[in-house]
Amino acid sequence: MNKAITEGLTLMPQPFAAGLAHWSQSNGRPGDASYEGSATAGLVGADQDFGTCLELQKSSATQRLRAFAQTPLRPDMYLRVTVRIKAVAGNLPAVRIAAWAGNAAGTNVGAVPQTATAVSLSAYGEVVTVQAIIGAGNRPGVDLVWGHQPVFAHIGLDLTGPNGGTVRIADIEVEDVTSFWLRDLSDVVDVRDHGALGNGTTNDMAAFQRADAAAGGRTILVPAGNHLIQGNLTVNSPIRFVGTVSVPAANRLVLTRNFDLESYSRAFGGDTEGFKRALQALFYYNDHVTFDMSGRRVDLSEPIDVAGLSGQTSFSNRRVLRNGSLNAVSSTGWNIETFTSTATYTPGTHHTRLTGVSNVANIPIGALVEGSGVGREVYVRAKNIGAGWVDLSEPLFGAAGTRTYTFRRFRYMLDFGGFSLLNRFEIHDVEFNCLGLASGVMLPAAGSVNRFENCTFNRPKHRGISSAGTGCQGMHVDYCQFLSDEQSLPAQNRTTIAMNVNANDVKLRNNRVVRFRHFAVMNGTSHMIQSNHFFQGDDMAAGVRLAGIVLTQTNVATVITGNYIDNCFIEWGNEHDAAPEFNNEFSFGGLNIVGNIFIASDVSSAFRWVVIKPYGPGHFLNGFCMENNTFRVFNATVDRVDRVDTTHSGLDFTRSRDVRVSANTYNQVAQSISNPVVIQHIQNTNAETWSVNASAFIPFGGRIRMVEAVQAESAITNAANALRYISPTAIPGAGSNGNLVQLRWGEAVKGRAIVTMRMDVPT
Repeated sequence: MNKAITEGLTLMPQPFAAGLAHWSQSNGRPGDASYEGSATAGLVGADQDFGTCLELQKSSATQRLRAFAQTPLRPDMYLRVTVRIKAVAGNLPAVRIAAWAGNAAGTNVGAVPQTATAVSLSAYGEVVTVQAIIGAGNRPGVDLVWGHQPVFAHIGLDLTGPNGGTVRIADIEVEDVTSFWLRDLSDVVDVRDHGALGNGTTNDMAAFQRADAAAGGRTILVPAGNHLIQGNLTVNSPIRFVGTVSVPAANRLVLTRNFDLESYSRAFGGDTEGFKRALQALFYYNDHVTFDMSGRRVDLSEPIDVAGLSGQTSFSNRRVLRNGSLNAVSSTGWNIETFTSTATYTPGTHHTRLTGVSNVANIPIGALVEGSGVGREVYVRAKNIGAGWVDLSEPLFGAAGTRTYTFRRFRYMLDFGGFSLLNRFEIHDVEFNCLGLASGVMLPAAGSVNRFENCTFNRPKHRGISSAGTGCQGMHVDYCQFLSDEQSLPAQNRTTIAMNVNANDVKLRNNRVVRFRHFAVMNGTSHMIQSNHFFQGDDMAAGVRLAGIVLTQTNVATVITGNYIDNCFIEWGNEHDAAPEFNNEFSFGGLNIVGNIFIASDVSSAFRWVVIKPYGPGHFLNGFCMENNTFRVFNATVDRVDRVDTTHSGLDFTRSRDVRVSANTYNQVAQSISNPVVIQHIQNTNAETWSVNASAFIPFGGRIRMVEAVQAESAITNAANALRYISPTAIPGAGSNGNLVQLRWGEAVKGRAIVTMRMDVPT
């Protein structure tokens, strides 16, 4: 490129033939003395080598010659100054290219070199060519490196050495030689042309900003070297890194046109640091809502504290991390912290707080709490060191008083626990390759509609996704795979849990979950659990099976539909209740189990797929539907599909309401269940009262509360075989367990009747 041609810049000073008034004896500044009329300078009209030229006698220690004309300079332009000179008489001087550097204010930039290397003249009449290149960047071959401050120059030369000699000088030439470093018509802006040094110690931030401003849609080139950036830098032009940058942890680099892992990895010299810095930048500008990992794998040797990395604790704009793999590598950075402390739990005062906690300063936020009377998946949500308390994610069902607790803080590849609020953060198509070293993701303390889609959690050490607060509100987990690190262990020996939930409105859809202790431990209400395949079997004969879905609240308003529930079961309890006994609240209700496939293989006959586990007395069923499911057993037979776990308490079946169990299919299940129960009762002997026993068919071993219909299916006759046209009175809840219906006819009769009865009454 040549700016004199492409942009019409005037680079050449006036020829000597135009008059010596154009030439200064000093710096070329207004007011300087010119050579017009000088006794030591004159024009020669027909020199055999130069034609019209300047003849100059050296009369001072440094004889200066500067053009009054201002030659323009730009950071992306390099100028070569050429002087042809010969000695004709007297002492032989030395000659050097020289120029006065001026800034935009018209003052000299004294910090830059303004004279090049001198060349000695050694013979009379010998034409010597002297050259020097002036430019902003510190490139090989640039003699006068001026940086970005000078914007014009007064071009010329100096004569040094002994006085008294006479020389002749051809017209001084100035050329744009930028193409020596950048190919003609280049679409690249080099940060060196704008003052970047890349020495790792000088702050090159301003040079990057100038290059970005000058790019105008062209690509910025960051050449080899380590470029220190001290400050927050946003680059709005395309950029390509050959060298690297160093940016303090508190500052961020935002590449608005190259917001992908490939660019950040090149910028910071590695995928790990590049990933961290891109994730940091994701929270700070709105041109992009998505960070693309470029399908690359990033090795992590320790957790990423996303809040600490970003410098924010509250963020509510949608952001997406996608398309890559996070890979745990062996390191002490994954070692969990474990603390044991005594504390007091007073459920009537603070149902989610432990007080008087010893060693409270050391207990980490997000630690799992374990101890007698503590339900599953209870975490430390907050703490107050001065007051000596910790707040919990859930209440404790049976821990009143003072006792010892264990606190374990797992290490998560992405830890959002430092966010007090994070909404609408999404992770798509990312593999969390935990490899038995790390856990997957810790959710923020609070937030809503955070989302995982098409992700894989491969062999998490302890947990796939953990919630220590309400950052799971409205969470979506769709099309993800959770692959356990404990697949070879018997089910009862596993400790890993794919995920837990504390808040409401969670959607778990189309996921595949393999051989964890539990798929999901879920508090809250209004969940949709749909089209997942979770299986937790093992290779043991008559093996123990554990819950896949654990619901920890009585009134769940939850739908479980279209799932493949394989060698595990649904457990419904209230372990996250500080007062687990019934106390005029919503009891067990709002659960709809519809259209699922339940299978089991090589299990004990005592295995059940649907288990209700009250943690306190007085509870009852108040809205439950289980319809259109298929239950099938391989290599075994189970007694039935349902059970009440009475470890802590049973259910009050005298209060059951709105229970619907129908249209289910049972294979290798000894006893089917339904509600309403339809029984064909055959009475072969005359009796005034017929006892109809439906106990085996009643869900959860309940009692009969209502008879919907009694229909004689054959002739009702008395002892004389006389036909009787009478209707009985139906008495539900007969027998010691209340699971019989008595039909009272008013006289002794026999025959056959269809009895429709219910374990509940309608609301």
